Amino acid sequence: MILTLYVKPGSRQEKIEWLDKDTAKVWVRAVAEKGKANEAVIELISKELSIPKTSIELIRGGTAKIKQLKITNKNSPI
Repeated sequence: MILTLYVKPGSRQEKIEWLDKDTAKVWVRAVAEKGKANEAVIELISKELSIPKTSIELIRGGTAKIKQLKITNKNSPI
């Protein structure tokens, strides 16, 4: 499964707003430098979907605000 995320780094709060089953807006406190925001996004998605972080791979958008994550866990609720 591929998730498309619109990321807002440096936010006051961390939250996810699902637009549909595979698209979401994500707010993270981490700043967009040295991959900190990417790590925070993966951690937040991991908690939201109750899957291990190792099942999530950033496949597109490493330095962009629009990112795509590949979920490889077969037990994912989505």
